[in-house]
Amino acid sequence: MTTANQSYTLFDHLLELRGRLLRIVLSVIIIFCSLIAFAQDIYQYLAQPLLATMPVGSQMIATDVASPFFAPFKLTLVLSFFLAMPFILYQIWGFVAPGLYKKEKRLIAPLMFGSTALFYSGIAFAYYGVFPIVFAFFSSVAPEGVTIATDISSYLDFVLKLFFAFGAAFEIPVAIVLMCWTGITTPESLRTKRPYVVVGAFVLGMLLTPPDIISQTLLAIPMLLLFELGIIVASFYARNGSSDVETNDE
Repeated sequence: MTTANQSYTLFDHLLELRGRLLRIVLSVIIIFCSLIAFAQDIYQYLAQPLLATMPVGSQMIATDVASPFFAPFKLTLVLSFFLAMPFILYQIWGFVAPGLYKKEKRLIAPLMFGSTALFYSGIAFAYYGVFPIVFAFFSSVAPEGVTIATDISSYLDFVLKLFFAFGAAFEIPVAIVLMCWTGITTPESLRTKRPYVVVGAFVLGMLLTPPDIISQTLLAIPMLLLFELGIIVASFYARNGSSDVETNDE
């Protein structure tokens, strides 16, 4: 009888998971259908940082016949997923929250929604802060007699790679808080490892960005600042966690 009840409970969870996954897919499709009519405008907006630094009279090109259609289509699909992220996290939270303790909910809920804000911040920093500098640098070092004419598909792949790199890098505070909360490390231990973190940040910047020192540095410096922010937030959670333990002991 107990086994039957357990199977029924597991089946209920699987049904709920399927329902939430369907809602997530449906939300992305709805946003995509709402934006597809503006796909060309969206791509034009994405291309502005490059177009603003290109020489007068030059323009982007399409080396593949289908690129003028598929590049804006791909961009709109990725953008739809990005815009649906708060709803996606809400669905994930709704699925896992019933199995969490009250103290865990107080930690996980802010981190889930904070990670979304940090991811968006990383993308915004890349677009408004990094792209103008990087593209101006690339345009200025072009050899004499070389005409800059970037392929639209190559440009999209390039900027999406940077978006994901900066979005992921901006999640460092969340990763630090989770590591400290689970006992993998402590804020005090992380403070003693600052010299290694500095080296690691520039190595990651080299691996995650194109092979130029400017974009590597522009990624490494925010990572170091976010590392310090993560330590501060982790210390705050650690103090609250020890207070909860003392209260429970009493």
